[in-house]
Amino acid sequence: MSAHCQLTGAKPGFGNQISHSHRRTSRRFDPNIQHKRYRLPSEGRTVRLTLSARAIKTVDAIGIEAAVARIRARGGKV
Repeated sequence: MSAHCQLTGAKPGFGNQISHSHRRTSRRFDPNIQHKRYRLPSEGRTVRLTLSARAIKTVDAIGIEAAVARIRARGGKV
């Protein structure tokens, strides 16, 4: 599974790791991705979402119904 958030679309960023001697090697900055299950009352089922930690806070603020609507508007499958 790729490290991307279904709600916010957060993906890994890329950059350089710089050593003490200032040699540069490629590295990857992954978002804090978590798998979380939510109960979706309108459909009478649970959904398992792959969300970043920031997106989990967003779901807590706007509600799961609005979050699923945003994911579907982005073209995501729930």
